[in-house]
Amino acid sequence: MENDKIQQCLVIIKPDGLVKSITGDIIMALSATKLKIVGAKIVKMTREHAEKHYSDLKQRKSQEIFEGTMAYITGKYHTDRVFALVYEGENAIEKIREVCGPTNPEEAHPTSIRGRYGRIHSKTGVYENVIHASDSPESAEKEIKLWFAPDELVNSIYPVKEEKTQVVRRVWK
Repeated sequence: MENDKIQQCLVIIKPDGLVKSITGDIIMALSATKLKIVGAKIVKMTREHAEKHYSDLKQRKSQEIFEGTMAYITGKYHTDRVFALVYEGENAIEKIREVCGPTNPEEAHPTSIRGRYGRIHSKTGVYENVIHASDSPESAEKEIKLWFAPDELVNSIYPVKEEKTQVVRRVWK
């Protein structure tokens, strides 16, 4: 991409968003950004994948907060599925984070996604904030590469290479 303001941003609609059947509402709210969706898929969250995604949280927060987040994202309270999307466009990260609102739903504006649909779980203290959005170009690149293979995106702004491999995969009978 020629324009250095063009960014990609990982968005994850978390388990509580799926269980509440508000994915359409969330995508509608994100459409106000006028960004393009360049990748989307439902993912079954494993502990291993969650630990990779939240590796920085493990270092910055207490073990209790980390374990609460692991329980939440891997389905202890709702479902073990999430909806991962990649949005692309000028200043994508800033635009998406503005629509999402602050991580803490109680601090989020009532019209933001987290303000409308998030809550703090009263028994565990876990932020059920329905959505994740990359917070910087560096985290976006790291997260997108963790969640998507290059061929799963209709456009990629990150360098790719071709590699010959032998892969066993499931196919339809």
